[in-house]
Amino acid sequence: MSTTTELAELHDLIGGLRRCVTSLKSRYGDTPAMRRIVIDADRILADIELLDIDAGELDLARAGVTESGEKIAIPDTDYNAEFWRDVDDEGVGGHSRA
Repeated sequence: MSTTTELAELHDLIGGLRRCVTSLKSRYGDTPAMRRIVIDADRILADIELLDIDAGELDLARAGVTESGEKIAIPDTDYNAEFWRDVDDEGVGGHSRA
């Protein structure tokens, strides 16, 4: 199943959830439990909308990525010691610090 189909199904399901919540709210009124359920349903809807945005951005990002297939060789030889001059060891502190 594609992401688009899954998101469409999710939208249908959240629509059903919202209809049920509205029906329950009219039956049970504005009680603390109903307020929590309404807030939760609204939060789920907001999260799904954010997921829609993220999925769209990810699809665009995937469409823009092209792999050249070119491999870059990285030598196994040591780097020149001058390369590491004035570099601090992360998490350990600098070499010149006392």
